[in-house]
Amino acid sequence: MDHLIEKYNTAVPRYTSYPAVPFWDTNVPGQEEWKELVKVKFDASNLNDGISVYIHLPFCESLCTYCGCNTRITANHNVEGPYIEAVLKEWSMYLRLFETKPNIRELHLGGGTPTFFNAIRLKQLIEGILSTAVVCEDAALSFEAHPNNTSDEHLKVLYKLGFRRVSLGIQDFDEDVQNIVNRIQTYESVKYVTDKAREIGYTSVNYDLIYGLPLQTERSIKKTFEKIIQLRPDRIAFYSYAHVPWLKPGQRKFTEADLPEGKIKRNLYERGRAAFEAAGYVEIGMDHFSLPQDPLYISKQHGKLHRNFMGYTSHNTQLLIALGASAISDTFTGLVQNEKKVEDYYSKIEQGIFPFFKGHLLSEEDLIIRRHILNIICNSETSWENETNCSAEMEAVEERLKEFAKDELIELTTHELKVTSIGKPFIRNICAAFDSKFCAYQTDEKQIFSKAI
Repeated sequence: MDHLIEKYNTAVPRYTSYPAVPFWDTNVPGQEEWKELVKVKFDASNLNDGISVYIHLPFCESLCTYCGCNTRITANHNVEGPYIEAVLKEWSMYLRLFETKPNIRELHLGGGTPTFFNAIRLKQLIEGILSTAVVCEDAALSFEAHPNNTSDEHLKVLYKLGFRRVSLGIQDFDEDVQNIVNRIQTYESVKYVTDKAREIGYTSVNYDLIYGLPLQTERSIKKTFEKIIQLRPDRIAFYSYAHVPWLKPGQRKFTEADLPEGKIKRNLYERGRAAFEAAGYVEIGMDHFSLPQDPLYISKQHGKLHRNFMGYTSHNTQLLIALGASAISDTFTGLVQNEKKVEDYYSKIEQGIFPFFKGHLLSEEDLIIRRHILNIICNSETSWENETNCSAEMEAVEERLKEFAKDELIELTTHELKVTSIGKPFIRNICAAFDSKFCAYQTDEKQIFSKAI
């Protein structure tokens, strides 16, 4: 395995979308074109599949230096009201495109720190969305929370509004690691929020952890695993730290010398996987674990696991409407990202135009590649036997895949591949073999992606 890590620990996209965001165009699509894409997808999918709604709440009181998300650091809570008003205005712009009420199957509050907002403000926001929509019977409503500022009132108010899953950002319990990444919360605070959520009636508690953080060691992270297993969350997201200081200057608080890399970093994941599986968790896709009764596991067993900008999901909606600064919307044939700066976002909302600044229209070839990447990320296999319409491109893909087969990362047969157990750590690399845009980019000297391991 060591020589494989050395060989494949290269910079590749994370494939939260295809194409990856750096390959999008600041001139595409136009406002009217985006409206038409949304309307067509809504009319085709709302009745049967429903839609997903993601709301980005970017504010945090302090900067976690590992963070790669779009955030605004402030202690001024007067920002809450104007931001929620802007988000609801953006939502109303989408509503004007629809002839019927949207059926919401998924709604997720992400950040930033959603619990930066007080419970009454969040109630105003969610009621503003749900009062104009129909909530599907099996809808999944969830929110991300910081253990230090998630109050009983947050949990109670959001539960009454239909939320049943809470995701707690923990990352690591080791004090040295917490200090260097400026993400400090105690085991006791995490336990309190977990217990209170379950007492109120939440049916799913998720923990976010990160491996590869500065100062992490196998010994220190083992203690984190032990504490996590004691609390027994329903899901665990165990992400690889993405070191991109050229994009996120906060990561310059520490240096590469502080980071576990390559084989050492991968061992942290393997330690976690072994500990979680011994405790009854099942590995789901990339970086995720769940208990067998969790909807993610059930959807995986039935071949229905899906992945979008909100992560792995048991629902495969074709329309994702994302609201707020930097949020990314997806019609499956088109993608747009909202303005990242809150002020620029406000400006476009006040002009009455959709506040995106870049996007991508997927070609027929893009859609085929996207399908393969989703198949690999969700099901660890894909096939392309009937794709004669892009046979030249698939010949190039097959040629690139031969190296992975040679290294036993995949089982490659005629027009089909399956990822092996050896290949699981390298799924992003395998996906990249299908990515013609990335393969063309590799000749560019400018690094824009984090490493695979």
